[in-house]
Amino acid sequence: MSKAIKHLEWRYAVKKFDTTKLIPEAKVAVLKQAFNLTATSYGLQPITLAVIQNKALQKQLVMHSYDQAQVAQASHLLVICIENNINAEYIKAYFEQVKKIRGTSDAILNPFKESMLHSFAEKDTLEIKEWAKNQAYLSLGNLLTVCAWEKIDSCPMEGFDPDAYDTLLGLKEKNLTAVLVLPIGYRAHDDVFSTFKKVRRDIDKSIIEIF
Repeated sequence: MSKAIKHLEWRYAVKKFDTTKLIPEAKVAVLKQAFNLTATSYGLQPITLAVIQNKALQKQLVMHSYDQAQVAQASHLLVICIENNINAEYIKAYFEQVKKIRGTSDAILNPFKESMLHSFAEKDTLEIKEWAKNQAYLSLGNLLTVCAWEKIDSCPMEGFDPDAYDTLLGLKEKNLTAVLVLPIGYRAHDDVFSTFKKVRRDIDKSIIEIF
């Protein structure tokens, strides 16, 4: 069995974290970089990661997370947010970043930029929000895989009150909306779920091969 598969077999959605163990900052830095390297549509990165290590705040957020205790138990709480203003200014800033990093000329970039500006101008706010949410899920999958590789435990969550999170974390002022929550840390020794076998469909039911 490959190392990658062994790490993914080891991973599960932790139900109880060890509150005495903290993730080293070097490992947290790896997750930050992994998030920033996530593939996103057009490369626009309409997502931001909030990294929380504040027990008082984490405890406050439990009541806004359907009382899921992992939010408070975790070493760190990661909140994946989407940008609220994916507009012409945001898109133009992306192309300026391309020019800065790659030195690509306007002659090459402008046709792509104009096409993207036109495409987003035709989308309504809800369409853009749903598009951005899809990118958030891409980043969640990436983080889960990197967590498994780094032997960091995690528990992905969709069940929380975004408005309450936005208010408590001051996200509204930053033009962000919380869409996913990921407590991370180390599993408690008495979390019985750590010993359960994974329940998955037979691989020939979940994979089709087309030649």
